[in-house]
Amino acid sequence: MSRILDNPFAVFLIALIAQWGAAYSADHFRRRLRPLKKDEQTDFDTVLAATLTLLALIVGFSFSMAVSRYDQRKNCEESEANAIGTEYARADLLPADDAAKVRELLRSYVDQRILFYLDARGKSEAVLDPAKLQAELWSSVAHVAAVQATPVVALVVSGMNDVLNAQGYTQAAWLNRIPVAAWALMGLTAICSNLLLGYRERSKNTLALWVLPVIVSIAFFLIADIDSPHGGVIRVAPHNLVATAQSMKVN
Repeated sequence: MSRILDNPFAVFLIALIAQWGAAYSADHFRRRLRPLKKDEQTDFDTVLAATLTLLALIVGFSFSMAVSRYDQRKNCEESEANAIGTEYARADLLPADDAAKVRELLRSYVDQRILFYLDARGKSEAVLDPAKLQAELWSSVAHVAAVQATPVVALVVSGMNDVLNAQGYTQAAWLNRIPVAAWALMGLTAICSNLLLGYRERSKNTLALWVLPVIVSIAFFLIADIDSPHGGVIRVAPHNLVATAQSMKVN
């Protein structure tokens, strides 16, 4: 299921086929088996309007959830860049040899974090397992703190802790997705709406059976695109991390 939700184009296609199939089946059932009676039309229109309103509310709520998660990922990227840049500056407080080692590791680390954001599917080994480089980063300041337990060194250690924590917050934000239950509710409501729309009395023109499925499928595509961290068109670009990496090369 997660693979499908990570591909907005697949979400669009599945939603379009399922909704149009529901609308066409209901239209066929009404025409061939059980036409809608005139005294049922008013009540039926009321139910249809209520169902479409509920669908609009659910889609709007889901879109809001997706946008909030996208903003959270953007904020995490900014926090990571700030933490890495701050620690790079604090490396000046260490002895020369240790400072050079910390800077070199931080340059490698920021390149790895940029790759995390740019890797479309998150399949890179460095992206999947950053623990090795993180352990080296921590070790580079921990042994200095063991030898020189001063407030200045403690400041550097605290900065490195912020760098490592920022990655954890980013990972948590990447895993914070719209629940599958919410997708199931949206899909079920959309199918029910199209069933009702298909069963409603109309002329022989079947264009109306396409309008709602296409519009709702586009909405599903946009929600899936924004909610997917690595897949789709709309992704968080590591602008702040790239700027931090460039400043490190200059310094």
